[in-house]
Amino acid sequence: MHKENIVTAGKPIATASKALIMVHGRGASAEDILSLARWLPVSDYALLAPQATNHTWYPQSFLAPPAQNEPWLSSALDLLKKMTDDLQQQGIAREHIYFLGFSQGACLTLEFVARNAAKYGGAVAFTGGLIGDKIYPENYSGTFDGMPVFIGSSNPDFHVPVQRVHESTAILQKMGAGVTEKIYDNMGHTIIEDEIRLASELVFS
Repeated sequence: MHKENIVTAGKPIATASKALIMVHGRGASAEDILSLARWLPVSDYALLAPQATNHTWYPQSFLAPPAQNEPWLSSALDLLKKMTDDLQQQGIAREHIYFLGFSQGACLTLEFVARNAAKYGGAVAFTGGLIGDKIYPENYSGTFDGMPVFIGSSNPDFHVPVQRVHESTAILQKMGAGVTEKIYDNMGHTIIEDEIRLASELVFS
């Protein structure tokens, strides 16, 4: 399924004290999402962006029944797990590993951290929610122990209903994450300066 094709930037892992895994959206690339780092206070981080096979992490909408997105969804989640494990083996402490995604990448990011809850450094989801035709709380266990999370989205958004954003926030809060959710009226399917400012202050500060 998804090969381990990871584009890196920032500091080398060997000399970095923190790492940020950046997950691109459908139709985009690792280089696209890495370009966002210039606007974030992550100059001392190792930056890692996996490239999805055929530029998409899973074939259907994130609101489809999960089985309809298999085996691609599990492959994508496994890749993020391997990246996280590898970073720890290379000396980056779990609490210094951060996650960021946009759109399909934001959905994958939230699904990964919820299924592998722990006190990571933090997570940012620019327009995303937990994956499935409904929320499957049985898939999520563990605690974030106060880990900061920022979720920004538009009302409306053609791909990500606001209700799913609210439901995702509630699940993460129940699991002990410190979630800041910001809904912007008619923002469009994009990332705006205010989201970057909040993510910088709340997650990467």
